Amino acid sequence: MTQELTVQLAGTKREKPDQANLGFGRIFTDHMFMMDYTEGQGWHDARIVPYQPIALDPSAMVFHYGQTVFEGMKAYLTKEGRVFLFRPEKNMERLNRSNERLCIPQIDGDYAIEGLKKLIDIDREWIPTAEGTSLYVRPFIIATEPFLGVAPAKNYTFMIIMSPVGLYYKEGIAPVKILVENDFVRAVKGGTGEAKTGGNYAASLKGQEIASEKNYSQVLWLDGVERKYIEEVGSMNVFFKIDGEVITPELNGSILHGVTRDSVIQLLKHWNIPVAERRISMDEVAEAYRNGKLEEAFGTGTAAIISPIGEFLWNDEKMVLNGGKTGELSKRIYDTITSIQKGAQKDEFGWITEVPVSK
Repeated sequence: MTQELTVQLAGTKREKPDQANLGFGRIFTDHMFMMDYTEGQGWHDARIVPYQPIALDPSAMVFHYGQTVFEGMKAYLTKEGRVFLFRPEKNMERLNRSNERLCIPQIDGDYAIEGLKKLIDIDREWIPTAEGTSLYVRPFIIATEPFLGVAPAKNYTFMIIMSPVGLYYKEGIAPVKILVENDFVRAVKGGTGEAKTGGNYAASLKGQEIASEKNYSQVLWLDGVERKYIEEVGSMNVFFKIDGEVITPELNGSILHGVTRDSVIQLLKHWNIPVAERRISMDEVAEAYRNGKLEEAFGTGTAAIISPIGEFLWNDEKMVLNGGKTGELSKRIYDTITSIQKGAQKDEFGWITEVPVSK
């Protein structure tokens, strides 16, 4: 894809938020990236414009048939003032995988990353500097054709918005409590579980609501057929350290291909720590816990990076790990990945992409 990227700068800039009270995903930068798709013309009219509401026809297909996909990424500011992205090409690969499942036209990932770099450079001053903060990046695509009919749309808009954020969980690196869901199902093989699409998250809200009522941070989803094999946490992939081996559910068609998940697996192999991608049941986890072999559990995802799990509730049985404290391996992984992201540790894996300063 070769097309000109036009830039319209905001006439006035908004006041920057207090970095001590950023929260997550509620404050947005001055600008956003947009690009349109028209059948027969392809992707066109790439532009950076002031952050603003968008106008859609009430019959826009995204409202009625849920044809939408999204990604989550972060930009980090180093102590030297450089700006790093963490494996953005993997996010664009996954976006196109989601596009394929939702019958949305493929985008040029390299072009999208170049547009993102320009957007970040323009809003560079929005990247927070406080410990644990970053600039969250949300690329997404929606079906915009005005038509009430069950078919792939002929028109789409691709957008990137950005938000300065603090920690995803108020607990930070402190362990979170997880409720194992037995009644509701998030996804099944053959469905849209491995696509990053809004419908998957809508399907998870009821379970999350129940977990919150019981004072649990997240839901651990089981497979939708036998209701026994572990899949993922609502916003994270999940890992278990059992008797010295780290185990994570295999990618089976209903689990998201996590970028952080893949990074953790690479790190563990680099450290010569046994790691396996395979089916693992809740019964196996519970048995390991009762036998004193469940050493750690943690979630992985762009938002939280690493989130240690301090407690599971399953069938009224509470399983408390490490006395509710962060495990040694969880901490080591978190420190390593965040150090690479912030430029404080050498990137041995080729994960970092720098956002250049415009001349």
